[in-house]
Amino acid sequence: MTEPSPDTTQQFPAEEIPAAEAAAPAQEAEQAAPQDPITALTQEVERWKDMAYRSQAELDNFRKRSAREAQETRAYANGELLRALFPILDNFDMGLEAARAESEKSMIFMGMNMVNRQLQDFLRDSGVQEIESLGKAFDPNLHEAVAQEASAQAAEGTIIRVTRRGYKLKDRLLRAASVIVSSGPAQA
Repeated sequence: MTEPSPDTTQQFPAEEIPAAEAAAPAQEAEQAAPQDPITALTQEVERWKDMAYRSQAELDNFRKRSAREAQETRAYANGELLRALFPILDNFDMGLEAARAESEKSMIFMGMNMVNRQLQDFLRDSGVQEIESLGKAFDPNLHEAVAQEASAQAAEGTIIRVTRRGYKLKDRLLRAASVIVSSGPAQA
């Protein structure tokens, strides 16, 4: 008897076909798998580099901000001391005016005038500027209006008298100037 010839076509049961098809993507995944760790590691390296760059930028910004804040602190450190000095200067100015009223040739007036010049030089060297107010337009950022008076010589809103000087330290207001503002010509 002759044996049947082997069949060259294989027949798979219906259940095995999906398993075979499922094996194909697994083989592709295995072939792609060696690339995935490299890609994953490359992405991880890029992520860490990005974090390092960002951290470096944050550190640089922090250093710049700290330096700027330290400079501002040094520049304005004397602000409170200077504010405390202003009432003393006001009283000194009143004494100087009283000495001037008696005699500008008196030794008291000349001595007080020299001290006044030294004080003004000290303030200027410290970065303090007196706010120029007389004849200027009223600015609520720099001036404090204590009264309003009619004036034929000055337009409405113009400062006609300074009752207390104002000061700035560089660009910061230390004390607003107390002023009297014109309300314009008197109404009849």
